Amino acid sequence: MDLRVSERAAQLVGSEILRIAAEVRAMVAAGADVCNLTVGDFDSSQFSIPAALLQGITEALRAGETNYPPSDGMPALRNAVVEMFRRRLGLEYPVESVLVTGGSRPGLYGAYGAVVDPGDVVVYPVPSWNNNHYVHLASARGRPVVCGPETGFLPTGESLEEPVRGARLLAINSPLNPTGTAFDAESLAGICDLVLEENARRGPGERPLYLLYDQVYWMLTFGGVRHVNPVSLRPEMAGYTIFVDGASKAFASTGLRVGWVVAPPDVTRRMASLLGHVGAWAPRAEQLAFARFLGDDAAMDEYLDGFRAAINERLQLLYAGVVALRDRGLPVDAIAPEGAIYLSVRFALSGYRTPAGQTLGTDVDIRRFLLESAGAAVIPFQSFGFQDDSGWFRLSVGATSPEAIQAVLVRLEQSLGQLQSAEVLQPR
Repeated sequence: MDLRVSERAAQLVGSEILRIAAEVRAMVAAGADVCNLTVGDFDSSQFSIPAALLQGITEALRAGETNYPPSDGMPALRNAVVEMFRRRLGLEYPVESVLVTGGSRPGLYGAYGAVVDPGDVVVYPVPSWNNNHYVHLASARGRPVVCGPETGFLPTGESLEEPVRGARLLAINSPLNPTGTAFDAESLAGICDLVLEENARRGPGERPLYLLYDQVYWMLTFGGVRHVNPVSLRPEMAGYTIFVDGASKAFASTGLRVGWVVAPPDVTRRMASLLGHVGAWAPRAEQLAFARFLGDDAAMDEYLDGFRAAINERLQLLYAGVVALRDRGLPVDAIAPEGAIYLSVRFALSGYRTPAGQTLGTDVDIRRFLLESAGAAVIPFQSFGFQDDSGWFRLSVGATSPEAIQAVLVRLEQSLGQLQSAEVLQPR
């Protein structure tokens, strides 16, 4: 125990994703040829924010919009979110249900802080993004549910049936970070029915089970995949659903720090009080620019059409390349991308020996080998709560180009082709 800091701070684990990303940046700065498939961010040279949004921010700054915003968000943006939910999702919410946050992370933190007490049970699937850390920060008890490739690493109503008993919060995400897969209507409806059943089972003096629905990637789905949400599928879920959403992913604007929560008004009111004490507000000028931009469907659609196409091009190129390697007999596989900016790839290399004589064992070994031999920077699922060395990795395409993807696929084929399999190594 580090006696100089709190127990909670001493036991908090830093982001493994950011640590790996920093390592990759250092390699690139030193001149290494690396295809950075690590962080869930965007290279602005590949993906710029919408021109109308940049113009709106500039105009707001020139107009002197540089002071504190209201703690629950600028009224114009809150109303714009209400209208956008109505137009694009078919959901009717009062403006009191909307809380603007400095990106989506404060929304997640605020949701935990507003409804979870120390010792409460939080159910979440693994792999998933940072729920284990938010559970720790809330001094809650995590009840992780391990999901596998057979369901696209997404939970099902059946897998959650026992874990939600007595729980306070169920946290799910679609499209899912890290896997790039998404719920279909049937699967999500089954989870909603489970939440409604659990709340109906509880007595009048018991606190409800809330569903935290992180949909920050909902505008980024591909092909025939359509985003679904709990309240559209089951209107009764409105009293139990906390939507965490924002502009960072859909508009390549991670650094602008504009997010929002849509939830029952009694919950958002408490979240606003909590986050107000830490100043987790989105900048005033950016809020005003987004208020105008979200009200312009033509501008949004024009940007999203090009943006989605460019993201999907990269994902499909990477997916097709990995599948081609698999079909040539190399020990890799992938799940077809459905949304977000991620591809799930399995490098089943445990037990293989490298040309340098190292036998690969753990996913840490595999990650290091891929980085050093092929310049492929990837993130193992262990960074998302997965415990087993299964060989599954997240590959993110937001900070790379089609040319870089094509080049890294060539390098991967060369590197993987030099490995000796466990069968070859066994004595005859």
